[in-house]
Amino acid sequence: MFLQFIGDRARQADELYILGDFFETWIGDDDIDDSFNAGIVSALRAASDAGLRISLLHGNRDFLLGPDFSTASGVRLISDPYVLSTAEWQFVLSHGDALCLDDTAYMAFRTQVRNPDWQAALLAKPLAERRAIAAHMREVSESSQRDKDNPYTDLQPAATDDFLREHGYATFVHGHTHQPAKHDHIVDGIHVERWVLADWHEERGECLIWDGEALSREAILPENRP
Repeated sequence: MFLQFIGDRARQADELYILGDFFETWIGDDDIDDSFNAGIVSALRAASDAGLRISLLHGNRDFLLGPDFSTASGVRLISDPYVLSTAEWQFVLSHGDALCLDDTAYMAFRTQVRNPDWQAALLAKPLAERRAIAAHMREVSESSQRDKDNPYTDLQPAATDDFLREHGYATFVHGHTHQPAKHDHIVDGIHVERWVLADWHEERGECLIWDGEALSREAILPENRP
């Protein structure tokens, strides 16, 4: 469904921002020739060459996306958080996981895998070994989620208010929590919107559209569905 989106709907926009967890796993830019990865990279390159400006920040599943991916796909890798200023409004974009402070186990994992030394050690391993490690990490993560009444931790409220304050009360857009919604925060007496992105599945995706006046959600459905 993403190939349909990037080949059609996305090209009607000037820019596209992808806020992490774009790939289920990404074990290094040397895996770019995998048939699935190659198809996605090719589609991104075609859209970029057609004039769509695409930016991507890392998620907790694809934190190893690097310069070779960027060169091959035409996608610009951006820092997290990223301040997006338009002529009409200001946004701050993030994957969102850095504010899930109440999930201490995940925060420990995040600290480990974002460490440059840990990443360098992993990337030095053979591709097959990295695939096995990634599969094991996903299995452990999914098993842990099954054991929880609510497997998805939301952003910590106090940390989120501090984040909004630090970024000038800009409209906050993020993913990670699997809980799509629009939240209204009052920080220092100022109303701030926080938009949470939805997951993409085979039967449905979703994007946020900025038309110069307001954000709105748009469903992305397979071509054979109304």
